[in-house]
Amino acid sequence: MNTIESRLLAALGALNACVGPRPAGSPPPDVRPHLAELDRLTRELPSHADPELLHYLHRRSYDKARLYLEGRMAEIQKGGCLRSSG
Repeated sequence: MNTIESRLLAALGALNACVGPRPAGSPPPDVRPHLAELDRLTRELPSHADPELLHYLHRRSYDKARLYLEGRMAEIQKGGCLRSSG
């Protein structure tokens, strides 16, 4: 995993923590800074980055992107676009 991918994984974790459980009646979290950071890091990926990872990031399939970066590709449920991993 390269540096940008490591930073992407950390940013995905921060987004997950932001939207995680919170006390009833609390205001919704502001996810905009997290989304902006993920967009910025996505643009920093090299041109030879894996197309599958780019697919997840561009479509904001952040759970799938996290699983991909963690090396847990077998756990990724394919969506409506029916992309294959091969």
